[in-house]
Amino acid sequence: MATLRNPQRGCEWDKAQTFSTIAPYTIEEAYQVADAIERNDMAALREELGDLLLQVVFHSRIAEEAGTFGFDDVAAAIADKMEARHPHIFGTASADGQAREERWEAAKAAEREAKGATSALDGVASALPALMRAQKLQKRAARVGFDWPDTDTPTTKLAEEVAELAAAETDEERLAEAGDLLFAAVNVVRKYGIAPEDALRFGNAKFERRFRAMETLAGGGFDSLSLDAQEALWQRVKAAERADQAHPPVAD
Repeated sequence: MATLRNPQRGCEWDKAQTFSTIAPYTIEEAYQVADAIERNDMAALREELGDLLLQVVFHSRIAEEAGTFGFDDVAAAIADKMEARHPHIFGTASADGQAREERWEAAKAAEREAKGATSALDGVASALPALMRAQKLQKRAARVGFDWPDTDTPTTKLAEEVAELAAAETDEERLAEAGDLLFAAVNVVRKYGIAPEDALRFGNAKFERRFRAMETLAGGGFDSLSLDAQEALWQRVKAAERADQAHPPVAD
C-alpha cells in the first residue's frame, strides 16, 4: 500500500483516496465476508477476508502518512483491548460468577466512561445499518432499566404504531410513523431473543427463493399474470416447501 500511494510512482486512484472515500468499500467488504460465511464458501471467505484486511491496511497507511498511527498501532491497540476485556484470562482477576456477556458489557461500559461518555447510548455508531442500530440502542437502554418486562406490551405497541401510520395524513407524518413502526418491530423481535438483522436477512432470502421459484413455474411470463394467478403460484411454492420440510430426502 505504501508503494501504491507513493507520490511519484504510485497508482493515481490509490493516491487520491481518503478515509471518507474508501469507507464505503470497507463496509461493503465486511458484508462480503458475512455473505461468504452464510454460504459456507471457504474459498470465498479466504478471499473476502483478504479484501477486508486490505481495507484496514489502506486506512492505516493513510493515517501513517498523516503522522497519526500505523498498522502496528492498530494491531497493538486491539491486542491491548482484548487483554483488558479478559482480565480473568490474561490477568489475575476471577470471573466472580458473572456471565461472559455481563463481563464484556461491563468492560465496554468502563471504556466508554473513561473516554468521557455521558449517556448510556454513547458509542452506538451512527453509520450502522438502521436495523442493527435500533437493536443496539434498545439494548443499551434496557441495560439501565428502560425496557418492557415481557413480549406482550411491545407487541401491543407495534399494533398501535400500525394504526398510527394508517392515520397519518402528511408525508412528514408518515415518515415519522413509519420510523416508529419499524423501531417497534425491532423491539418485538429483540424481546424474543432474535437479532433483527439476522431475521430480516433470513426473510429476504426466503422471499427471493420463493419469488424465483414462482418465476420458474410461470415459464417466463410471470409479469403478464394477474395478481390472483401470481398469488396462486406463491401458495404452490409455499406448499412445496412445507412438503419438502415434512419429508426431507433420505441419503442412499
